[in-house]
Amino acid sequence: MLSFTWLWVLGLIPLPLIYRWWRTPAKTNSQALKAPLFVAAALAESGYSKNNDWRSHYLIVLLSLCWLSALVGLARPVYVGDPVALPTTGRDILIAVDISGSMEREDMVLGGRQVNRLVAVKAVVGDFVVQRVGDRLGLVLFGEKAYLQTPLTFDRETMQMLLLEAQIGFAGNGTAIGDAIGLSIKRLQDRPKDNRVLILMTDGSNNTGALKPTEATDLAKRSGVKIYTIGIGAERQQQRGLFGSTTINPSADLDEKTLADIASTTGGQYFRARNPQELAAIYTRLNELEPIEQDAETIRPVTTLFHWPLGFGFLLSLIIFILKSRWEGLND
Repeated sequence: MLSFTWLWVLGLIPLPLIYRWWRTPAKTNSQALKAPLFVAAALAESGYSKNNDWRSHYLIVLLSLCWLSALVGLARPVYVGDPVALPTTGRDILIAVDISGSMEREDMVLGGRQVNRLVAVKAVVGDFVVQRVGDRLGLVLFGEKAYLQTPLTFDRETMQMLLLEAQIGFAGNGTAIGDAIGLSIKRLQDRPKDNRVLILMTDGSNNTGALKPTEATDLAKRSGVKIYTIGIGAERQQQRGLFGSTTINPSADLDEKTLADIASTTGGQYFRARNPQELAAIYTRLNELEPIEQDAETIRPVTTLFHWPLGFGFLLSLIIFILKSRWEGLND
């Protein structure tokens, strides 16, 4: 169905006619000196002929169409499609991903090559996102600050694309786990109470932010938000030095106790992902979350069409310019 956002704009269509009528010279009763010979000479000098009559009428038609096209575009035409039913089963799932500097540590092996932790997360979570048919998914990225990258949406492809575009350090080098939980609660609080899920992934411990993890966990429990936490990072890695290689624990900063407490308090579960295979197995288990019934919702897709009349008006203006240039050239 075609409709206009600002239909009142079409009321300006007769404006040029009103202006032309208002600018009509007043009639005079004084007698004018008639000199047909001089008038004919002046018209011949200017190149006027009867052909100019159809040219002027042609320009008036083109200018009128150009004016009409501009007004139609300004009225913002839109096409409202048929109602589309949204899925009535599924969950509202926010995925909070740590993009602090520590996620740059290369202690994961993916496809036979050494990669950093964020690359492994993107590979596994990207597949998980595509599989969650019927769920509203959202993405929260956090480091020193937490911010919403994608609001809850059924558009899984866009969600996956924005996840793949996430870069380490964009949110600072700290780890604000409490703020990430707090922001997620805010975004989930308007959804059905038994339908709020947060999956939080980090490789460190809370060391910045305005909200402590314990405070955020209490808020999540009261808000009915179930939190699944995932600790990322290998436990053993060979590091070469001047005196040979030594074995280190690259996940020494991971606060597993806090992550486990967050999950148990909110009714979720804590998982440990030491490599991409374990992370994939975790998301396989998370993918088995039972969907629940939601209230039926429908949307009507809206397609904007204003660029078509504006483009047509621009084309007409070019035609008018070209014709006037050619006709003036013929008169020279």
